[in-house]
Amino acid sequence: MTKKNAENVTELILDDLCEECQKSDESVTHNLILTGFKICKSCRVSKTIFPI
Repeated sequence: MTKKNAENVTELILDDLCEECQKSDESVTHNLILTGFKICKSCRVSKTIFPI
């Protein structure tokens, strides 16, 4: 998710890979902007219904 460059500045790598299920989905980038988590729409709904 993060990458260190030569000046020790952390930059965010934007890819569409969900951290929970490891599937690629367009909603991952949207949820990252809205909530700060790299999860897809289905994982977000699952975490909302079953927050454990």
